[in-house]
Amino acid sequence: MADDLDWNAIIAPGNDAERRKTTSDRAATPDERGGAVDASGTQHVAGRPMSRREAREAEAARAREASAKDSVAAGDTSVASTRDELHPEVHALLTGEVRVDDDARAGALGAARPAAPDESRLDQGDHRSGGAGDDGRGGRGGRGGASRAPREPREPRGKRRRGPLIAGIVIVAVVLGGGVSAYAFAAPKVQQLVSAISGSKEPDDYTGGGTSKVTITIKQGDIGEDVAKTLQRSGVVKDSKVFYKLLLASPDVQFQPGSYSLKKKMSSKSALAALQDKDNRVQASIVIPEGTALKDIEAGMVSKAGLSESEVSAAAKDLSAYGLPSNVTTLEGWLFPATYPINPGWTATQYFKSMVDTMKEHLAAAGVAEADQEHVIVFASLVQKEAGLAADYPKVARVFQNRLDKGMKLQSDATVAYGTGNTHTVTTTDAERADASNRYNTYVHDGLPPAPISNPGDVAIQAVTHEASGNWLYFVTVNLETGETVFSDTYDQHLAAVKQFQAWLRAHPDYQ
Repeated sequence: MADDLDWNAIIAPGNDAERRKTTSDRAATPDERGGAVDASGTQHVAGRPMSRREAREAEAARAREASAKDSVAAGDTSVASTRDELHPEVHALLTGEVRVDDDARAGALGAARPAAPDESRLDQGDHRSGGAGDDGRGGRGGRGGASRAPREPREPRGKRRRGPLIAGIVIVAVVLGGGVSAYAFAAPKVQQLVSAISGSKEPDDYTGGGTSKVTITIKQGDIGEDVAKTLQRSGVVKDSKVFYKLLLASPDVQFQPGSYSLKKKMSSKSALAALQDKDNRVQASIVIPEGTALKDIEAGMVSKAGLSESEVSAAAKDLSAYGLPSNVTTLEGWLFPATYPINPGWTATQYFKSMVDTMKEHLAAAGVAEADQEHVIVFASLVQKEAGLAADYPKVARVFQNRLDKGMKLQSDATVAYGTGNTHTVTTTDAERADASNRYNTYVHDGLPPAPISNPGDVAIQAVTHEASGNWLYFVTVNLETGETVFSDTYDQHLAAVKQFQAWLRAHPDYQ
């Protein structure tokens, strides 16, 4: 077991030498100076009888420590409230969730530790060198040896005694519970400890009111967690969890389905306030998010523009009205994702033409020649459905291009799902992937699908026209919360990534 923290050394001001000095104006406790009680009941310290003052102050110190332990055990709010205001790492220390090892403590105290004379301990799993330890978690600093007598083998990780550490924590809790002045005195030392243990942490929230404008859509049935994830995906907030925690602390907040004009890189507080501001609500408009399918756009035109289903369906089938290439067989893919205002008196054809014209403008801006537009849209529609994080779009495009170049089947579940009529998911069954009657089944048929499978936005178009460089042939998302994706050159590498994803699923059963 690692030595317990010297909390007095951490909290008290002055250098180490000053902290070690024994002065007449500070009573020593038996624990601190090796005090003992003789047969007559007289307390001794440092080989001499303890004075009455020292005995009284030692007894008072023990009483304070016992009282603090009782307060923590009973859930004393004065201590807990102060603790809750601390840095998360200190909070973890106070709750016993983190055990500080020797080097972290040495770093906090500014002490240099000599190399261990016996290196055999390194083979016993007793060191933490920053990589994954025996519990799978990265260490918080290497364990340097100390010039001291050999210690007994450590107890199993799950059965360590935390008593001495908790006693030290109680001392800190009592100091911090002393009020603002005590906190101001102790905070710098605690922060030094936190920095030594974990280093500086990147902020998990933006500051300010944001930068460029972006439109987000809250769908019917979305709960607070869905809204938080939408804001993170759109670049409005940095971490959906931070926004969601703020939302949980605001029980009176309610969201209305619809579109909202926000800004990228807003603080969670600013984003929540903006969603509650009715002036940010985009009224009377047809909103097309990236990757939306044609049938969902048609439904939006019916519900938002007051058009009939028959009128919208007929306008979608009349391809001659939109100046499309002769080989185009559907409006799918040609309707640029954006927010389109409702214009009283417009027909369904006028709405569709506005969307097609906008797509042509964006293709031209991306440098796509008219002869290549259909190919780019089909390819971009696939990338739009398969990629997760915006930074991964060019890599996903490169994977599919590498497979095309090698004559490999694309094997995209998104294309299979589209061919079955399911435009809201990319998951498929074994039977669906084996169905050769599905023209969009890229597990069976070679090359790109025969037509677009969604309406792509600028990010997907740019990914296809500016693919990343790499030899990847496979990719798999290994973390559904963060969107982390692993790209592999070989099948064996891909299988290892798949196992990583399966392990993540086992650890997050709610996602299955």
